[in-house]
Amino acid sequence: MPASADDSEQPGQTLAVMAEVLYLANLLLAPGLCFVILLHLYFKHRASAPQLAVCHLKQTVSASIWAGILLVIANLAILLLGGYTSANTWIVLIVYFVTCHSTLVLLGIIGLSKAMAGQQYVYPLLGKKCDG
Repeated sequence: MPASADDSEQPGQTLAVMAEVLYLANLLLAPGLCFVILLHLYFKHRASAPQLAVCHLKQTVSASIWAGILLVIANLAILLLGGYTSANTWIVLIVYFVTCHSTLVLLGIIGLSKAMAGQQYVYPLLGKKCDG
C-alpha cells in the first residue's frame, strides 16, 4: 500500500514520540531510569532539534519534575498524618493515584497522540510554553 501525503513525518517527530514514551514509562514502568534518559535527550537535543521535538521534550521534562514534586508531597502528607502504618496512608495513596497520577498519565497519553500526529502539545498547568 503506497504511503499518502498525510503519512509524511514532521521534522523531529521521532524524538517527540520518544520523549512522550519515556515520560509515560517514567510514570508507569521504570521511574527514575526513564527520567534520566529523558533528561539526557533534553540536554543533548534542546538546542539542535526541530521545534516539534524541543516542545515535547520541554513538556515531558517539566511534567516529570511536577510528578516527582507531587509524589514527594504525597509522601509528606502520609508522614504528617501518622506514617506508613496508619490507616490514613491508604486515603492519601488512593487520592494521589486517582487524582494526580492518573491525570499525569492521561496528559502523557494525549501528548503521545499529539507527537504521533506531528503536532505540538502544551501540558495544561504543568507544561512550558513552546516557541512558534
